[in-house]
This record gives sequence, structure tokens and C-alpha cells, in this order.
Amino acid sequence: MLDTRNFTRSPLPSFPFKKALEAVLPGWDMSLVFVGETRAQSLNMQLRGKDYIPNVLSYESGENSGEIVICLSVAKKQAPDHGMSYTQFVGYLFIHGCFHLKGERHGATMERKERLLLKRFTNLSSTPTPNVPKNSNRN
Repeated sequence: MLDTRNFTRSPLPSFPFKKALEAVLPGWDMSLVFVGETRAQSLNMQLRGKDYIPNVLSYESGENSGEIVICLSVAKKQAPDHGMSYTQFVGYLFIHGCFHLKGERHGATMERKERLLLKRFTNLSSTPTPNVPKNSNRN
């Protein structure tokens, strides 16, 4: 099950979030929350003790359940830097959060899996291979 909430004034990008969730975490209950910069930074401080505006946060909320928080304004700013459209990048961030909840760590293996899923759920086959973020702002 996927429960989506939008706490921004921005329209949500059209991405098959449910299908991506089932591909990475079958049978999980997920809350997907879209927030602005103030709330994203506040959550990052509360959850991780980090004082910057993240593009995505993910955390478990129970057995086989979790929450992914995406800051749409940051995603919109960062998408061109990674060679993706806004919609593709938001989808990538969701997939990235799912892989973290699955226990995956940053690295070439996780990036390869993310790229394959993103290609499966978007039209990336007709565009150059995206520059997958390296999470350089993680402290």
C-alpha cells in the first residue's frame, strides 16, 4: 500500500510510485510525503541531526513499513545537474529511498540497481545515461 501526501503547492510529478515500491519492497506499506524546504530541513535535523535541506529522507516506521519524504523544490533545482527531468529525478529519489529502506548502502551496486529501475519506469532509454547523484552533501 502507498499513501501519498503533498504538503506543497506544487503539483505532483506523474511517476509510477506504486510500481516502483513493489519492485523494490514488495508487500511494504509506505507513506510518501512531499514537503517544502523548511519542513525537509526540520525533519533532517530531528531524524539525523543534520542541518541542511535534503532532497530525500527515508526511515522505517515499523516492520515492512516506512516513510519517504521528498523535497520537491530541491528536486526541481537538482534535476538538471543529474541529467534528468524533474519527474525522472523525483522518481529516482523515491527509488533511492526504497533501496535504503531495503538496507542498501551507497555505491556502484546500488547506483546500477537504481538506474535499471528508473529506466524501467521512465523513458530514459531515449535519453543519455543520467548522472546518478553521489550524495556529496551527506555528512
